[in-house]
Amino acid sequence: MTATISLADVRAAQARIAGRVLRSPCPRSIPLSELVGADVFCKLDLLQRTGSFKERGACNALLLLDATQRARGVVAASAGNHGLGLAYHGQLLGIPVTVVMPRFAPLVKVATCRRLGARVILEGDTFDDARRVALEVAARDGLKRIHGFDDAHVIAGQGTMGLEILEDVPDADALVVPTGGAGLLAGVALVAKSLRPGIQIIAVETAAAPSFGASLAAGRPIQVPIRPTLADGLAVGRVGDLSFALAAPLVDRVVTVDEAEISLAVLRLLELEKTVVEGAAASALAAVLGGHCPELAGRKVVLLLCGGNIDLTILDRVIDTGLVADGRRWRFAAQISDRPGGIARLTAAIAAAGASVREIVHDRAFSGADVFSTVVEVTVETAGHDHVAALAAALAADGFVVRPMAAGG
Repeated sequence: MTATISLADVRAAQARIAGRVLRSPCPRSIPLSELVGADVFCKLDLLQRTGSFKERGACNALLLLDATQRARGVVAASAGNHGLGLAYHGQLLGIPVTVVMPRFAPLVKVATCRRLGARVILEGDTFDDARRVALEVAARDGLKRIHGFDDAHVIAGQGTMGLEILEDVPDADALVVPTGGAGLLAGVALVAKSLRPGIQIIAVETAAAPSFGASLAAGRPIQVPIRPTLADGLAVGRVGDLSFALAAPLVDRVVTVDEAEISLAVLRLLELEKTVVEGAAASALAAVLGGHCPELAGRKVVLLLCGGNIDLTILDRVIDTGLVADGRRWRFAAQISDRPGGIARLTAAIAAAGASVREIVHDRAFSGADVFSTVVEVTVETAGHDHVAALAAALAADGFVVRPMAAGG
């Protein structure tokens, strides 16, 4: 690993990976622009063969191996996408690839890595656990370790996305970059600030793993605790040393988004862009959609939609969470008469308010001393937060005592 990288390194990487990695489009999004009040462009690196930007850095690093390293093979720790990039390009180049993934890695990423010919080791509960095992495997088997975000060749490869963005949107005012280990952030920020010093770089991290923001505050990379998150690609407890050194002086702002904001962003992209993104990629839209960047109103903004490998086994839960955050699904408890017609009266009031009943659950055992009444938990589909408020008011006017219930409660 070299001490740093330059714009020339990124340009060399662009020439090296040309024809091997897709030059992804960066179209304007009319619906997202109308939604957030900015001129929004989406860099669609989720269209890469393996569904993420990680192919750029993986391909560049593999092409720079010497003959001995190519013959022995490589090993990497990955939450999924870096491993997929290495597996795919390793297979094309005839280089053996071993990927160590944490046990929480999405099943689709594990299965695809194996299908692409990689040896996959599932170990540990966090990315940092997987990283330690990868180090052990590298030492034991004599394999070249390719770090997913703290390798100069990988960072240079990721930076090629920045070159493409500024070719397509040369007058962009801001780039919104999902940030975990900060490899993508470092490469893209290096390119953007070199070519357009006045451009704004906004790093977005998940509240479940706020390692870049914490490291900025400390002035050096530090370890932070991480929690399970929909944005598994950002679930890194410590940013890379090189990636932090490159990115820290170039980032204008750091935005932290929560799980509900990420879920809502996934939902918005599904509905408005007909695009399936993983949580890490959706964090870029979440930052703008959640009102964290008011200074971007009316400006030209590029969202880096850098991955589409969401686990289909949780997609329905993500959509449900997004609907709740959007006020389009509401749950409440109401006490009603347990005599014939009690539920009919409640559902009629809901229908009159224009909502649709999704589920009703009785709770007779814990409804209190009045044996002629019962508590029901009702989930309804609504049109938004204003509709929820109107429904609550209508139920209260009809004499129902309504208690809103928290999501999942």
